Amino acid sequence: DWPKACPTRPLMFRSAFRLPPNEHAGYRVFSANSTTACTELAKKITERLGVELGKSLVHQESNGETRVDVKESVRGQDIFIIQTIPSDVNTAIMELLVMAYALKTSCAKNIIGVIPYFPYSKQCKMRKRGSIVCKLLASMLAKAGITHIITMDLHQKEIQGFFSFPVDNLRASPFLIQYIQEEIPDYRNAIIVAKSPSAAKRAQSYAERLRLGLAVMHGEAHHSELDMVDGRQSPPFSPPSTRTTQGHTGLELPLMMAKEKPPITVVGDVGGRIAIIVDDIIDNVEDFVAAAEILKERGAYKIYIMATHGLLSADAPRLIEESAIDEVVVTNTVPHEVQKLQCPKIKTVDVSMILAEAIRRIHNGESMAYLFRNIAVDD
Repeated sequence: DWPKACPTRPLMFRSAFRLPPNEHAGYRVFSANSTTACTELAKKITERLGVELGKSLVHQESNGETRVDVKESVRGQDIFIIQTIPSDVNTAIMELLVMAYALKTSCAKNIIGVIPYFPYSKQCKMRKRGSIVCKLLASMLAKAGITHIITMDLHQKEIQGFFSFPVDNLRASPFLIQYIQEEIPDYRNAIIVAKSPSAAKRAQSYAERLRLGLAVMHGEAHHSELDMVDGRQSPPFSPPSTRTTQGHTGLELPLMMAKEKPPITVVGDVGGRIAIIVDDIIDNVEDFVAAAEILKERGAYKIYIMATHGLLSADAPRLIEESAIDEVVVTNTVPHEVQKLQCPKIKTVDVSMILAEAIRRIHNGESMAYLFRNIAVDD
């Protein structure tokens, strides 16, 4: 069964999802990961497509350099590189870049990167005197030879504008919504929660599709990225008596008042309800743990967290296990088997189905619209 963004009857793929043998000609699927744990998603995708994983060798030299050897001909073919991002992000990026360049120099026709979790996506805005690293990475991928990207739930949809080639930003929400409907008892008594105002649009999308209520948390415990200082106060601040503007001597510009967040509040009634917090990424879980405590104090009797990318860095498994959170549900866009062994509250939803179908449609030149049915611009 294929989950749909709107909770009605499930859709079915065409009766023959596995490709006939003659349709395999002209494309190959490779994994650019050097670690076994990171190739699990690639294996699931190739199983659904009915093809074998391309033969290649990806490893790290003793001095830390990345080496890639492609063990079969790719001339004139569409090549799909599946790259999941483990905790060693920079190594994974180099593996992807080196493999893409190796395929480019081996005369591959098209090189499509399948990157379910796009790294550095949080660094997509200027911060002080830093840089927009996400834009840099997009340029590096294009230079290495990648001509198309398939990804899932970008941190900001505007990131697609950084690329000079097509980007298909798939959604995990149909799978997570299906999990809520099938695995959470009495989900009709639930309420969807945004742990900050910046997450309200995503939460509203879930609430409308599940026909549930919406609550938004706001206060000093949560700092939206939109509220962070972006360093655009140049020239440096000087006292009013000495502050001037070039060309307009003596002109004083009004200063922006500093923000002062109120005590944390929950807009919406969560008393006697199941609280489901939705977000795109769960990494350092302190904010989620704090949100769960507040929701428990407000009367919620169960706390679920639904997120697409379960990075779960540092002590996240321990903090989840010791918190008021009942369950954390993430997809397999990022490998997290070790974290699951440390914390049984972590559950996984498989999204290999939609990634496999995206690969099939792109290779065959079919429309991708089917994968975005009932997906609105704000979703």
